[in-house]
Amino acid sequence: VQLVESGGGLVQAGGSLRLSCAGSGFSITDYAIAWFRQIPGMEREGSEGVSCISPDDGSTFYGDSLKGRFTISSDNAKNTVYLQMNNLQPEDTSVYYCSADRVAIISLESYCPHGYGMDYWGKGTLITVSS
Repeated sequence: VQLVESGGGLVQAGGSLRLSCAGSGFSITDYAIAWFRQIPGMEREGSEGVSCISPDDGSTFYGDSLKGRFTISSDNAKNTVYLQMNNLQPEDTSVYYCSADRVAIISLESYCPHGYGMDYWGKGTLITVSS
């Protein structure tokens, strides 16, 4: 099983980025796929839950702090999940991780706010938002 993130980089405040998470070795429709962002000083598993999707039925979860700026989607034929991020602000600067968990499809609201217990992780991609 492998998750590979791409699409991070440097952007000015107010700008947009789209992250991709490509899965291999498994079908994303069998898992919940989540995006987390690292909190300084915290271990990866304690990262903030940004968004989560169950690609099989399209159900989604968003963290409270996003205020409608982020949209998660999936292309099941490409085995890929996307995170469209608009109106980025300096406080969005972080390492963003893609993660997959089979059990989380039961309840995205219970499993997606934090990364503890997630089955698989990507290596992360850095987003830096300049003011």
